[in-house]
Amino acid sequence: MPPRDTFHELVKTALEHEGWTITHNPYHIDLGFVDFYIDLGAEQLLAATKDNEKIAVEIKTFLAASTISEFHTAVGQFINYRIALEDDDPDRALYLAVPLDIYKRFFKYSFIQTVVQRNQIPLLVYDTEKMEIAQWIK
Repeated sequence: MPPRDTFHELVKTALEHEGWTITHNPYHIDLGFVDFYIDLGAEQLLAATKDNEKIAVEIKTFLAASTISEFHTAVGQFINYRIALEDDDPDRALYLAVPLDIYKRFFKYSFIQTVVQRNQIPLLVYDTEKMEIAQWIK
């Protein structure tokens, strides 16, 4: 199992504060030839519909020297994980969790926005200072 990201516990706690129940930590998918470990799996009961909403969250910190390299890695992982989830748990939505400062500074660029939109990557933006979820972007 890979090491946890620096902000793993922060995102986990922030999700719990929003009413999510952490069901997988990490969410493991065995493909037979390789194992995937998505950082978190969570569920929340939606009062309006009485249906269970299930998510998986891949947490990224963007603390390395090259933000674009981390972005390439994050997008590649996200796409692979989403395809694996389609078979393993098709009702579970996958989110890419990114820090608020990176979202404001890096995700504002047109190219980055285009990549996120074309690949239909829902974002969970977390605030490392307030230790909470700042925004959900579908």
